[in-house]
Amino acid sequence: MNSTVALGAVVAVCALTILVGGLGLRLSRTTSDFYVASRGVTPWWNGAAIGGEYLSAASFLGIAGLVFALGLDMLWFPVGYTIGFVVLLVLVAAPLRRSGAYTLPDFADIRLGSRRVRALCTALVCLIGWLYLLPQLQGAGLALFALTGAPVWVGGALVTAVVTVNVLAGGMRSLTFVQGVQYWVKLFAIAVPAVILVALLLRDGQPLPPPSELPPTGAVPGLTGGAAGDASPARAIYSSYSILLALCLGTMGLPHVVVRYYTNPDGRTARRTTTVVVGLLGLFYVFPPVYGGLARAYHDRLPLDASPDSVVLRLPGLLAPGTLGEVLTAVVAAGAFAAFLSTASGLTVAVAGALGQDVVRPAVASLTGGDPDGVGSFRIATVLATGVPFLLFVSVQQLSLATTVGLAFALTASTFCPLLVLGVWWRRLTSPGIALGMTTGAVLALAAIVATVAGIPSSGWATTLLAAPAAWTVPLAFAVTMGVSLLTPDRVPRDTLRTMTRLHTPESIGLPRTRL
Repeated sequence: MNSTVALGAVVAVCALTILVGGLGLRLSRTTSDFYVASRGVTPWWNGAAIGGEYLSAASFLGIAGLVFALGLDMLWFPVGYTIGFVVLLVLVAAPLRRSGAYTLPDFADIRLGSRRVRALCTALVCLIGWLYLLPQLQGAGLALFALTGAPVWVGGALVTAVVTVNVLAGGMRSLTFVQGVQYWVKLFAIAVPAVILVALLLRDGQPLPPPSELPPTGAVPGLTGGAAGDASPARAIYSSYSILLALCLGTMGLPHVVVRYYTNPDGRTARRTTTVVVGLLGLFYVFPPVYGGLARAYHDRLPLDASPDSVVLRLPGLLAPGTLGEVLTAVVAAGAFAAFLSTASGLTVAVAGALGQDVVRPAVASLTGGDPDGVGSFRIATVLATGVPFLLFVSVQQLSLATTVGLAFALTASTFCPLLVLGVWWRRLTSPGIALGMTTGAVLALAAIVATVAGIPSSGWATTLLAAPAAWTVPLAFAVTMGVSLLTPDRVPRDTLRTMTRLHTPESIGLPRTRL
């Protein structure tokens, strides 16, 4: 395959990202600009921006790879991704905006007034953000390797460099423009080639052949054993429901998603933003399964060593050889890199925001006497936010993109979901309760992640429970949080009733809002 056209498309997307992001350098001046885009983003534009950053490597490449390897049963994956926003809409969208916070640690501080809980949230934001950044770098490396044969680390380095420059330029205000544009780039890039490929096959009188026998799940490169494709029906059912639970409850705890709700003008527009997001995600997720189905039908044309996560990039050249195939491959490649860049950018802003507020800014103040507007601290934190995951990326064991992202969702569901749900709806929540509950969820989920990455154990129910841990880590985190809170009633903040009233009262009534 001639990789020149595809490589040109990748370079064009990177250049467009930097160009549009450069606009933010002219517009972003204040702390509010960098952290929450001055809280003035409209629902439609914010919805497109959330779609742009949420549709990650797992959405663009991983879902098609799962359908190719495991069949149409994997369609519940995009369903889970979308339902997560419905849960977020119903439970926490408007109260989060009314809190007046910039970050998740800010929300914890407003609700519980505990510096220790705030520090724990900062650590978890960084940990989750870095864990979620890994599949973006991995996907970029895989895509560039499939297109050009370049070493895998090159793609990760390219994404790291572009994202760092872009976030340094203008923070959240800059990224709002970039990610809104990138959603439509991704939709075009995933939809148009899919429609053309199917139309060409049908026009030429080539009805889609029935899927031939594929290798067993454990033999498919890039997938872990014990996942939804396990031979044991009971384990497959458990794994499916556990991952669905992680996707439904983990979305609200993703730092780069939550921070978007702080950019809306008020709680009403935060709800409207979520309805826009659900519609845009549903439109996008129509198409990845098409690639997975085509790959199953024509899997004998794919290279024997092809990763399932690369089928979206390989199919246009295989099914439409020649110039058309090269052009379609370039379009898909551009969309894939838009996915890597937009999600990585959102994660970087979220991590940089938490690091800048709670780690870098105090350190700068102690060394230089202060950073009045916080912009310098944000930029220092940006370098840390992208540098650490890149160093991890060059040495981490490769998993499928969907598997890596699923584990990240399990971690967020086991930590920030209890904080947000109970923080918004339960007056008896205490700082010792949430601290022990989040710690329990984090330790258990991280242990499962480490064991899964290390391949320990390699078979049986233990593997299934560790590969899909949300079904047991989330209930335990909630139980510990509520149990300890009930045992420490004297630690309920004195201003809890006032805070809860502010979270649940529409802005039209005119209550004063807290701003950190």
